[in-house]
Amino acid sequence: MLMQAERVINRFSDILGKISSILFLLMLVNVFFNVVARYAFNAVWIGSQEMEWHLFATMFMLGVPYTLRAGGHVRVDLIYERLSVGKQSIIDILGGLVLLLPFTLLVGYYGIGFAYEAFELGETSGDPGGLPYRWIIKAVIPFAFFATAIAGLGLIITSILNIKHPERTEPHNNHESSL
Repeated sequence: MLMQAERVINRFSDILGKISSILFLLMLVNVFFNVVARYAFNAVWIGSQEMEWHLFATMFMLGVPYTLRAGGHVRVDLIYERLSVGKQSIIDILGGLVLLLPFTLLVGYYGIGFAYEAFELGETSGDPGGLPYRWIIKAVIPFAFFATAIAGLGLIITSILNIKHPERTEPHNNHESSL
């Protein structure tokens, strides 16, 4: 059952990584469009410029769960890298339970109210020609933090399975997962 939960959570994180990759490509196209419009035609669209940071923020936040799943997050490898898989697993379980899950769940919880308030107020861009529906980008915040909590749960499950089954070859820094 734990292995099945691990697979489902990892698949979810991988899907978010693919979405993040697509958002990156869309952001590149948008930036290219803005640069050409500005320098070739002396035209500026505020909404298109705001879309750049909307795409960047969404790409970044949705990429975090995948990065956690793939072991690409920042950690102090000076000691961790030299430890056995069992000791790494213990560190990951404790770090996940004590630091990662409480933080992500707290920010996700308070982020719901932040997004809901923007929705209720009908918040839009303060710039003329800016994007409407500011609540959409604000709603990405709690979603991304809850998704990171789910990815953290996957890391904890992987660590438990690595302790229970030392013969497993599931590495903690699984750089082999592909987008």
